[in-house]
Amino acid sequence: MKIYKVGGAVRDSFLGVRADDNDWVVIGSSPEEMVAQGYKPIGRDFPVFLHPETNEEYALARTEKKSGTGYHGFTFYFGKDVTLEQDLYRRDFTINAMAEDEKGNIIDPYDGRKDLKKKLFRHVSDAFYEDPLRAIRLARFHTYDHLKDFNIDEATIKSVHNIVANGEISELSPDRVWSETSRALKSNNPTIYFEKIISLNLQDPFFEDLNNPFCDSYEEEEIRWSELQINNNFNLGKNLPIPSGYKNASEMLRNISRINTKISEDDLISILISSNFKRNKKIIDKLIMLPNLKENKDYISNLVNKIQITDFSYLANMPKEKIREEKSKIYKQVIYTCK
Repeated sequence: MKIYKVGGAVRDSFLGVRADDNDWVVIGSSPEEMVAQGYKPIGRDFPVFLHPETNEEYALARTEKKSGTGYHGFTFYFGKDVTLEQDLYRRDFTINAMAEDEKGNIIDPYDGRKDLKKKLFRHVSDAFYEDPLRAIRLARFHTYDHLKDFNIDEATIKSVHNIVANGEISELSPDRVWSETSRALKSNNPTIYFEKIISLNLQDPFFEDLNNPFCDSYEEEEIRWSELQINNNFNLGKNLPIPSGYKNASEMLRNISRINTKISEDDLISILISSNFKRNKKIIDKLIMLPNLKENKDYISNLVNKIQITDFSYLANMPKEKIREEKSKIYKQVIYTCK
């Protein structure tokens, strides 16, 4: 049995970046041997194990062959005879296809170090376009500060075009696409992710109607998603499993973006009631920081602050059918004082 550090941790070490975690590949072992040594099996499609002490992932070296569509359309082989070079051959980019042994020696059969120096994403083999998520992941890799300026090799761009042309993006699990998107929204450079989605023509079917990638005016990911939505007419996410927090923030932004000093009193009251300004002050305070609301920021802020100090408690003793009418009276007074 031989164990090698692989993937992003090796790549980042050359760029002077400390990796958050390490991935390991095991050569010449079997699932039975791994379990016997205390490793905990977690892999559903192929043998991956958690180290009994560090909890880091250790995967048996494997080869894979395309046997269908989508993420599960692969046949895996992980016998003891699979070599390190064979395992690295199925990886996405040359800069991710390097390994380090226990003595610190680097195994780099596909010239990953050269591509690091050239700041280049270049796919290792035809295995790249057999998993369409790699096209989405290519966009997401650009959100890392130390990789955002990397170019994409022409042959790799052609491979992405093949993925798009074959319609395999639509075969991806929406959960996997959202996982990449969520990580991008939490990164330092979320706008770059959506720029690459557009430039690589990856919009269909998960990013239909994406035309404006800008979404980094605020650090919180739910606000970033909301900004992306308003910049694209709130038409995004129909085919993605958007978490409720993201949906609620976007819907709140849709509502308050209609507010201005010329809006009719009835329409404004309807927004104030449906958006529950008293309960949602924290999220509204964040949303009004977006440049889209700059013109009406002060007016919306005044409404929020005035509503916070307004007493609604007596409504609790009223019949349900009269509460909305009384709320409307209260909001009319709030609006009057904010003009």
